Amino acid sequence: MRIFTQFSEKIREINARYAKPKVEMSPAIKFSLTGLRIYLLVLVVLLLYKFITLIPAGN
Repeated sequence: MRIFTQFSEKIREINARYAKPKVEMSPAIKFSLTGLRIYLLVLVVLLLYKFITLIPAGN
């Protein structure tokens, strides 16, 4: 159990250190990242749609 306690303490220490980002982002970068997130979500939705529509065809 001691190993798990030390491991969780180390994780908490790392999380506390990086809780606040030190990199400044311009509005253009924030816009680009938001666009990439939306694009990723669209791709995942399309993949799920394709998977769901192929399931009945397999019968």
